Amino acid sequence: MLGFTLIDLAAAIFFIAAWLGYHAAVELTRAGDTSLNRLMNDFRFRWMEQMVDRENRIVDTTILSALMNGTAFFASTSLLAIGGVLALLRSSEAVLPVFAGLPFGQGTTALMWELKSIGLAVIFVYAFFKFAWSYRLFNYMAILVGAVPVLRSDNRDEAFRVARQAAEMNAVAGTHFNRGQRAFFFSLAYLGWFVSPYLFIAATAGVLYVMWRRQFISGARAAVMGNDGTKRDA
Repeated sequence: MLGFTLIDLAAAIFFIAAWLGYHAAVELTRAGDTSLNRLMNDFRFRWMEQMVDRENRIVDTTILSALMNGTAFFASTSLLAIGGVLALLRSSEAVLPVFAGLPFGQGTTALMWELKSIGLAVIFVYAFFKFAWSYRLFNYMAILVGAVPVLRSDNRDEAFRVARQAAEMNAVAGTHFNRGQRAFFFSLAYLGWFVSPYLFIAATAGVLYVMWRRQFISGARAAVMGNDGTKRDA
């Protein structure tokens, strides 16, 4: 079909299943409640609860600015990546012999190359929308932070209610940012398809393992959990 072999189709199905399966495991299951991302959401709420006691919120706005700058960086990087993919579409005749000559390289047609490039572009477009929306949500959070009243004896309920709203917005923004980063990681695995479907499968499995490890058994998660230990991996 369109020049793709059965192993190509199997690799593409495995890639999609890995992406969707990881999304479900981290965001839709009870096991995901112990992931690093979900644990960090608890600290987002703690941050906002601590903020209500501060009349001077320079520290909070500085942290928020850092989050927004990081999100804007990835959004602009996504646009650059999309431009790079569009350049690939125009240079198929030049690059096809190069990729075919690589170790384990597989011969491909110009149509297959263009379809694969379009698939990569779709991934980066998805990432851009996630990062752009995350950036917008952090803007909304900044407004909510500005609306949080300083805690007094007569406004305790209102102060913590608005602070929780800001924390919820922070968590949603972080979720979309994580999805954008996930697209970046899987795009690295997708690049293997340009060489060989077997490399595509291996790269997808490798990326899936690395992301799972960082979420559930990494040193970063141990630090958030407060676990003792001298050895801490990334």
